[in-house]
Amino acid sequence: MQEELLRVAESVVGWANENEQVEVVAVHGKETEIRVYQGEIESFTAAESHGIGIRVVHGGRQGMAYAGTLEEKALAETFAEARDNASFGTPDQFMSIAEPDGVEPVSLELLDPALGSFANEEKIAMALELEKSICAADERIIGVESTEYVDSINTSAIVTTTGIRRASYEGGCYLAASSLATDGTDTQTGFGYSVGRNPHQLNIQKASDEAAERATRLLGAKKAESGRRTVILDPYVTAQFLAIIGSTLSGEALLKGRSLFADRDGDQVAASFLTMIDDPTDPDSFTATEVDGEGLASRRNVLIEEGTLTGFLHNSYTARALGTVSTGSAVRSYNSSPGVGPLALTLIPGERSQNQLIEEVGEGMLIQGIAGLHSGVNPVSGDFSAGAEGLMIRGGQLAEPIREVTIASTLQRMLLDIQNIGNDLERLPMMSTGVSIVVSDIMVSGA
Repeated sequence: MQEELLRVAESVVGWANENEQVEVVAVHGKETEIRVYQGEIESFTAAESHGIGIRVVHGGRQGMAYAGTLEEKALAETFAEARDNASFGTPDQFMSIAEPDGVEPVSLELLDPALGSFANEEKIAMALELEKSICAADERIIGVESTEYVDSINTSAIVTTTGIRRASYEGGCYLAASSLATDGTDTQTGFGYSVGRNPHQLNIQKASDEAAERATRLLGAKKAESGRRTVILDPYVTAQFLAIIGSTLSGEALLKGRSLFADRDGDQVAASFLTMIDDPTDPDSFTATEVDGEGLASRRNVLIEEGTLTGFLHNSYTARALGTVSTGSAVRSYNSSPGVGPLALTLIPGERSQNQLIEEVGEGMLIQGIAGLHSGVNPVSGDFSAGAEGLMIRGGQLAEPIREVTIASTLQRMLLDIQNIGNDLERLPMMSTGVSIVVSDIMVSGA
């Protein structure tokens, strides 16, 4: 399939005029999504898709068009539309198709053959087994709201008139479930998941235990007293914060004047032991990739090293506009022009388990779930306020559950107030990897 997509992309690039730059992205995807409910298949989707995106740049004007087919007639129409759109584009002195930068992609094994050969019957069986395991985990579990198995295999090729010719493929799968627990007077939900490159890596027991525990330990939850507290963020919560912080460390945010860290390169912006990297070359990351959205090699980018801001993420456009070089951080789908952002964010883990962090904190709060974070963050000031739930920490032990509280601070302050980082690195079905972190002086608003 890689060679077929390259052939199609090269054919379209060959239609370019001498004074045009052309970029063609061709993709093929296969996805399975299975949902079960009460021991029965609720839905089963097996989809296969093709797509092509064409960008034409002429005289600093960009035109973009795309189609959900690789049929030759549609390719010709899409190319003509992209060329026509370019004629109406706004001139931009920095607009250009990416050029090879001499960095060769790291060879990654991102598609396990076992994923493609795994039978649908076995996928269904895994989802059913997960639902059954959750229901049997605790007598307070009264049902499972949703259980799903999802996998995907994606192949893409990118060819440009500037000399880029790259193809890549990757695949992954995950199990996820949301449970429902009650003690007769209160009802709570919890979720669990497991991710892998092939179904044999998925851990049903892990997903089941998490879904049951997250629901049952919140039963009887009440509002906490308001005040400033030390909190431990669960890996899943940390990953959500990392995604927002990572988005502010992009060249696009700099150009738009929306980065919290503009003009702070070289400053201490986090605790001295914190190192944050964007590393899509790590094959264990769920979103690992050999090349970015412009066909340049993905690479390990250190954003914060031992608390010091060391750089920003760039695609070829933001690099030209800001007088630097691309960090291989273009993000896009075939039906969009390249943006820029993190591909696989993570913190370098610490040495202590979450239980050890709880013991050391002594008095505080474990936040295991958060709501409204994206809408509750001001991307310019860094102020955030979001709903949270979890458990109090008393005497170095988990205590009563809490809910309907609001946590608030600023992203800048939170990075500086991190007291410790756990060793519980958690791979998630998203572009950020989670780990427990301890943050002091978080404002908690409750009763």
